[in-house]
Parts: sequence; C-alpha cells; structure tokens
Amino acid sequence: MHRSTERIITTHVGSLARPTELLEMMRDKETGKPYDHAAFERQVHDAVADRVHRQVECGVDVVTDGEMGKVSFLTYVKDRLGGFVEDDGEFLLPASWRKEIEDFPGFYNEYFKKYTGAVAPLKQLVCTGPVTYVGQEQLKTDIANLKSALADDPPLEAFMPSSGPSGFGRNEHYASHGEYLAAVGEAMRVEYLAIVDAGFVLQIDDPWLMEILSDPTTDDDTKRLGAQEHVDVLNNSLRGIPRESIRHHICYGLNHGPRLTDIPLATAIPWMMKIDAGAYSFEVANPRHQHEWRAWEDVDLPDDACLIPGLLCHATNYVEHPLLIADTIELYAGIVGRERVIAGADCGFSSRATFTPEVHPDVVWAKFDALVEGAKIATTRLWS
Repeated sequence: MHRSTERIITTHVGSLARPTELLEMMRDKETGKPYDHAAFERQVHDAVADRVHRQVECGVDVVTDGEMGKVSFLTYVKDRLGGFVEDDGEFLLPASWRKEIEDFPGFYNEYFKKYTGAVAPLKQLVCTGPVTYVGQEQLKTDIANLKSALADDPPLEAFMPSSGPSGFGRNEHYASHGEYLAAVGEAMRVEYLAIVDAGFVLQIDDPWLMEILSDPTTDDDTKRLGAQEHVDVLNNSLRGIPRESIRHHICYGLNHGPRLTDIPLATAIPWMMKIDAGAYSFEVANPRHQHEWRAWEDVDLPDDACLIPGLLCHATNYVEHPLLIADTIELYAGIVGRERVIAGADCGFSSRATFTPEVHPDVVWAKFDALVEGAKIATTRLWS
C-alpha cells in the first residue's frame, strides 16, 4: 500500500454510478427477465474502463473499478455465497435506521421515494445450508476487468472493495450466530485472498461494526460482546494477509438522514484499531462528524498504519472547497504525521445500482477534482 511519502495521495471508497444502459440490462438480470449475457459482460468491461480512465484523468492516485458489475456493495454476495436463499418478506432495516424513522417519519416517507430508481429491491437472505464461496467466475471477471482498465490508464495503485463478513441474512442452519458468522468469514476469505493475490489492495467494507455499536435495542455489554465477535471473525478471515495489503472502511451506513442515532467515532476507534489493517477509512465530511478529529489525539496508531479520512461527503451534491480539504488534511497530518494521511471520501457514491444516485455522477467528478486540488495545496504546505 502506497503512503504519502512525498506528497498527499488521494483515493475514495469504491462505488460509482453505473451507465444508464448497464443499469437497464442489470435490472433485467436482477428481476429474472431475459437479457444478452455477452452484451452485459461487454458493458461491465467498458464501464470499468471508462470509470478508471475518469478517476485517473481527475488525478486520483488509488483507484478502483467503481463496482460496475455489482448490484450493491452488500447484496452482491447473494451471487457469491452458497447456502443462502432469498426471502420473499420485507427487507429488515438495521435497528439504528428504525429508531430514526420513528423520530422523523415525515422526512423518511419522502426519503424512501428516492429509492424507486434502484435496479432491484433489497431482498433479505436466509441461510439454509453450509455457507461456501461460489463466486469464483464473477470474481475472476472483476479482477480481469480492472487489470485491463489499469493497463490502459495506469494509476499509482488500485484497490478492490469486498464486503466484510456479517450476518448477510437470517440464520436457519447453524447452531449459533457465532458459528454462522465464522462460516461466512471463511467463505469471504476466498475473495479476500484472490484480490490480494491479483496485486490489488483489499478494502474491507464494514458498516456492521458501527451498526453493532449503534444498536439502540441492546445494552452496552451486548454491544461489546457483539463487537468483539465481529472483530475476531474478520481478523480470522484476514489471517496471513499482510496488513499493508488491507484497508478497513467503516462508516455510518447509507442513511443520509438527520443521523441523531450516530455514536461518537471515539466509541468505534478502539474496535477499529483491533482490526488487522494497514489503513483505516472513516467519515469526516459528514457534518455530524467533522468535529471528531480530536478523537485521534488519544489514539496509539500502529507505526505501520495510516488514516484515510473522508474529505468528500457521499450524501450531498455540494462540492467541497479545495482549501477546506487542504485544511482538514493538515489537521490530521498534525496529529499522526503527513506520511500517514491519505485523502479519501466518506463512503461510496452509488452503493446501490440505481438510476437516482444521491450524488449526481457529474458532481462526483467535480468532487474528485476538488480532492486532488486540495491534496496539492496540502502537499505544498506540508512539504514546503
């Protein structure tokens, strides 16, 4: 994993808006309608090439495939893991969402109307048999598409996101939740190893740690036990992979609402530090958390680790000013050192494949331009 040894380098979290024509075919694929398989593969390949080119053109240093072939950062695992079936019942929202919906029913009634543009509804999964990894061919295609795009537009480095092990669905097979999570972690390990073996940095997408710690329906002891179990399962699935090949992304989820149920970042940091990663990605541009830079003053960050503070918000179409980005980079550099800060984003810009992403695709590229410009300004200040 490259670090900011001579200048502040830039990256983001992963997902980008898919092209309209790809979304249309993906909708047919996800809803069981006939579609041209070869044409779909070509569209994904071309979309990855275009998105990589655009990232490099903006000056982003550490790029990815934009998750062009995935229906979402989370539910893509339905096609990668054996042992699950789809539940026809209503998708169960996380507990922190449910609390906010109760507190702001008028807002959320309008908010959920935005998701009518998704290519497929969220489906609850049910584990009915042994969990295995069955997505080798899809993963092979993801890796080949990204490698092909990088050959045409080589950046400084490339990463590939993969979902952290979690209870992707209701367990109806294993004797305990812990046994179930361990099986999921072992299955996802196949994907983690393949990504690193392909020469990419592995990004673990992990909103579940924050959800465990945020759950308003559980007491503190239950939260601690759940967080420890989560960390243990994730670390076990990462065993043997060099820390410098792993970056861990934690976030407060896809809820772009008032966020009054969010816990302080300081509550999550000790658990983040237990995860065997070389870099830690977290939300900063989120206005509920911009003030939390102080939390890092009391953290003993491992010498070989760095921070990827999110300097672009994934929930607003405002384009952050480069001077604000530069100031925030300097703030974190003053705490952990300039070589240990990589400029990133809060979360993905299209975590679900949808015709109506929260941030318009044109605005995303302007945000990337601002991120790169802000990093240049901070570089001048820090390496003057």
